[in-house]
Amino acid sequence: MKSIKLVITLIGLLSFSQGFAQQTLTLKEALKYAIDNNQNAKKSRLDIEGGKQKTNEVRAAALPQVNGSANLAYNPIIGQLVTDMGAFKMGRAWNSGAGIQVDQQLFNQQVFTGLKAAKVSEDYYSLNATLTEEQVIEQTANSYYQILVNKQQLSVIDTNIKNIKVIDKMITNQYNNGLAKKIDVDRIKVNLTNLETQREQLVNAVEQLEIQLKLAMGMPVNTKISLHPAELKNVNSLPLLESDINVNSRTELQLMDVQRTLLDLQRKAYVSEYYPTLALSGSYNYTTMTSTFDPFKTKSMDKGSVGYDASAIGLSLRVPIFSGLRTRSKVKQAEIDILKAEEDTKATTNALNASYENAKIQLKNSFSTIQSQRKNVKLAQEIYNSTQNNYNNGLASLTDLLDTENALTQAQNSYNQALLNYKIAEIQLIKSQGNIKTLLN
Repeated sequence: MKSIKLVITLIGLLSFSQGFAQQTLTLKEALKYAIDNNQNAKKSRLDIEGGKQKTNEVRAAALPQVNGSANLAYNPIIGQLVTDMGAFKMGRAWNSGAGIQVDQQLFNQQVFTGLKAAKVSEDYYSLNATLTEEQVIEQTANSYYQILVNKQQLSVIDTNIKNIKVIDKMITNQYNNGLAKKIDVDRIKVNLTNLETQREQLVNAVEQLEIQLKLAMGMPVNTKISLHPAELKNVNSLPLLESDINVNSRTELQLMDVQRTLLDLQRKAYVSEYYPTLALSGSYNYTTMTSTFDPFKTKSMDKGSVGYDASAIGLSLRVPIFSGLRTRSKVKQAEIDILKAEEDTKATTNALNASYENAKIQLKNSFSTIQSQRKNVKLAQEIYNSTQNNYNNGLASLTDLLDTENALTQAQNSYNQALLNYKIAEIQLIKSQGNIKTLLN
C-alpha cells in the first residue's frame, strides 16, 4: 500500500510540474512564487518563530525553577567519632535521600530587562523578514524585466537575420547571373554570420538570466518557464514625482530603530549589574540511614535504621559592591555602540533620500531616451525601407543597405535598453517610496 501511495504521489507531482511548466508566468505570479519559495524568505520567517522561542527562554528565568534530587551511598567503612566517653559510629552502611528545591526570582533587573529585549527581538525578526521579502521582490522583478528585454532584442536579431537571408538569396542569384560581384556575396555572408553569432550569444544570455530568475524565485533551475511579454509595456507618460519623500516608513529605518532599542536595552542590562537581586527559595528533603540495603526502610528490622525529613524556606539577597570597574566599562561600550547606531541611521536616511533622487533622475532620463528612440526607430525603419526599395531598383549600393540595416538594429536595441533602464528605475522609485510590495497586488 505504501508503494502504491508513493507511485500515485509521484504521478501527481509530475502532472503538476508539467502543468505548471506549460503556463506563462506573469510578473505578479513570479513575485508571489518567489515570496513563498525563496530560501532566504523562508529562513527569515523561521527566524520569527525562533525569536518567539527565545522570548520563552528568557521568560523562563522569571518563572519558578523547580529541581528534584536523589542520592544513594554505600559506606564500606563507617567513620567513627571519638570522645572521652568512647568511639561512636557516624552513620550507617547505606545512606539515601530525595528532595525538591524551588527558587523564585523576586527582583532581578537583568532578567526583567532581558525579557523586554526578547520581546523587541521579535519585532526585529519580523521586520527583517519583511526586508528580505522586499529584496526578493526587487531581485525577481529586475530579472524578469531583463529577460523580457533580451527576448525583444532576440526578436530584433531574428527579424534582421530574416531580412539578410532575403538579401543573401537575391545577391546570390544576381551573382550567378553575372549581375553582382563576389565581394558583395561575401559581405552578406559575413554579416549573416555575425548576426547568427550575436543571436547565439543572446540566447545563452537569456538562459543565464532565466536561471538567475529561478534562483531568485527559489524554483528548481531545470523547470521550464515562460514569461508574459505584455508585462513590458510601452511608456507614454511619467508618474507623478514628488519633490521629496518621508523615508521613515522604509523598512530599513524601522529595522535600525529596533536595533537602536535593543542597544539601549543592552546598556540597561549592563547597568542592572549594579542593582541588588532578591530571590525566594524553598526545599524539602527526606533522608534514610540503614545497616542493610533498604533505602526506604520497607523491610529493615534494624532498630538503628532511621529516616527523617527536613524543609527550609529562605530569602537570598545579593548586593554588588565593587567589580573592578568592569560593569562601568561595559556600560561605556554600550553607549558607544548606541552613538554609532545613530550615525548609521543618519547615513542610511541620507542614502535612502539619495536613492529616491537617483531613481527620479534615471526615470526622467530613460523616459526621454524612450521618447527619442521611439521616433528614431520609426525614422530608421523608414530609411531602411526606402534604401531597400532603392537597392532593389539599382539606386542604392549594398553598403548603403547594410548601413541602414545596422542603424535600424542599433535604434531598436537602444529603445529596448532604455525601456529596461526605465523599468529598473521604476522599481527603485517604488522601493524608495516604501511601496515595493504593491507589485504583488
